[in-house]
This record gives sequence, C-alpha cells and structure tokens, in this order.
Amino acid sequence: MTVPTMRAAVLHGREDVRIETVPVPRPGPGEVLVRTRAALTCGTDAKVFRRGYHARMIVPPAVFGHEMAGVVEEAGPGVEGFPAGTPVVTANSAPCGACFYCAAGQQNLCDDLLFWNGAYAELSVIPARIVASNLLRLEDGMTFRRAALVEPLACVVRGVDESGIAAGRSVAVIGTGAIALLFVALSRLRGARVTVAGRRPERLDQARALGAGQTVLAGEGDLAALLRERSDAQRGFDVVVEAVGLPETSEAALRAVRKGGTVQLFAGCPAGARLSVDAQALHYQELTVKSTFHHTPASIRAAFRLIADGRVDADAFITGEAPLEALPEVLRAMGAGATGLKTAILPGD
Repeated sequence: MTVPTMRAAVLHGREDVRIETVPVPRPGPGEVLVRTRAALTCGTDAKVFRRGYHARMIVPPAVFGHEMAGVVEEAGPGVEGFPAGTPVVTANSAPCGACFYCAAGQQNLCDDLLFWNGAYAELSVIPARIVASNLLRLEDGMTFRRAALVEPLACVVRGVDESGIAAGRSVAVIGTGAIALLFVALSRLRGARVTVAGRRPERLDQARALGAGQTVLAGEGDLAALLRERSDAQRGFDVVVEAVGLPETSEAALRAVRKGGTVQLFAGCPAGARLSVDAQALHYQELTVKSTFHHTPASIRAAFRLIADGRVDADAFITGEAPLEALPEVLRAMGAGATGLKTAILPGD
C-alpha cells in the first residue's frame, strides 16, 4: 500500500532547514488536517532557524512555522463545525483551561500551554485542543495571507491592552520590525500619538505610512535622549514599547518614559540577559514596567475581528511571496537584514 506523501520544511539544526518529502499525517480524535494556503515568516522563526531549536516550541528534526491559514482537508472523529473544505486560520497554541493561570484569565501563562508548529508544509494536523479553542472559520472576503496574520496581531493586541494605550496618549515604539509596526498600527487605531525609533530609514518610512507622527533615526546618539527630545515638553512618553529585544534598548526605554508612565518590554531578550534598572527612579517616578507574552483565545478573536473588518490592513505587513522551496533562502535573507517585513510562503497544491 502506497503511503501518501507531501512536501514540508524540516528543521534539522542550526541554519539547517530542508524541504523534504514526508508522510501525510492523519488526524486523530478531535483533530483536523489542514492544507496550508499561506504561512507567514516571522522573527521567531528566523531566530529558530539561526539557533536550530526553540526550548519551548520545537525540538529538531521537526516541521516548523506557526502563522498559517488554509482549508480543512479532513476532520478527525468527534470534530464538529469544520467539515472538509472549510477555510480556517489557526493559532499556534492552546491553554489547558484547568490550571491556576487559566482560571485567573491568564491563559497565556498556562502551566500546560500546548504549542504547535507545522505551518511550512503542504498539510498539517492541528491538535484537538487548538481545534477546540483557537481554530476559526474564515469569513467571506478574508484572504488566506491576511488571515495568517491573526496570530502575531493577537500578541500585539494583548501588548496594547496591557500597556494602557488609548486616545490622546503619547507612545514611543523602539524598533521597526513587523511587531513594532503592528504596535504603530494598533496604537494609531486607539487614537494615540506615536513616535518610532529605528536604524533603517526605509522602515521608518513604513512607520510614517502607518500613522507614526514622528520618527527617530537610532544610532546617532543616546537613544533615550533623542526620544525625550521628541516628547511633549521633553518630559518623556506616556508609554514606551521596546520591540527589539536587547538590554541596551530596554534600558533606553526605561529612560525615555515620563514619570508615572509605562514601559512595555515586549520583545524577549536573549537567555541570560540582564537589565540595569535605576531602582530609585523606578520608585520615585512611579514607573510601571511590563512584559507581555503571547496571546489568549480572547486576543486571537479580537485580532481576527480587526482583520476581518478591515480595521488592520494585513497586506501592509506582507511584503513578499515565495514558494515553499524558497523558505531556507528567505530565512537566510531575514538573518542578513532583508528589507521586507513578512513573506507569505505558498506551498501550493
């Protein structure tokens, strides 16, 4: 009996991704098999590619990628509401719903948070827990590539909510990657005034196109001082979002916020990184420091609604398309500083 096969991008180790022919997985109880129509690249995937693993999400050899939309190919036993042919978007995780953190409404911190990878493949089985809580049917007019942006947007939705970004507030965003620019778009949608700092002029242009009122070219002096000069009365910003993931930019964020303001350390620093914090300033200036991680079922649905209603232009963040075979080259280009934001990987039929 011939075993059905498919093409998939398999991570074998550090900067070692191979497009291989592998058996088609079969869905078990509560699971669905989805044919990938669009999978988006992201900074986390680029890091996984460089490092060769992710401690919480992927151990090689394994198919990877986690921002994906497609069509249900087959539903496993017990699945209702997702018959074959249903266009869907999936999140890359699901909480257990039973632990202390889930009961407290902090499902992103679930003690048994189930992660899924497998977007860079022709077909993928979505685990039953994700099907039950984080698999959504696409609405009419919602393209697959737009829908695939739901997962990263959901993370930013939580970051914006947790930072108290609202109408009239001044927000500084440090960084110009896709996540940073999603912060720009959502902050402007909330009615905030946004200033963006980054090292790449072309990305600063993109930030302005998304509504940033001011931009700062980083690398030409003390970043915190440059930002404070652009703030109201040079007192600092109401909210400063660090979306780079380096100790030096995190410390700059702490010095660029106003008294009583909030610093959102959104980008994760490398393992073992340490920050130098002025404890006296933290106390006497009443600073709030937050670091928002991942998404929840509620933020997944909020992000889906923003895209479906056209309030967030997903296409503005997808700057290229490529076939599955080109993925290793795309990931290497990202590591070398490619100018694009996200690339839609299209496995095809």
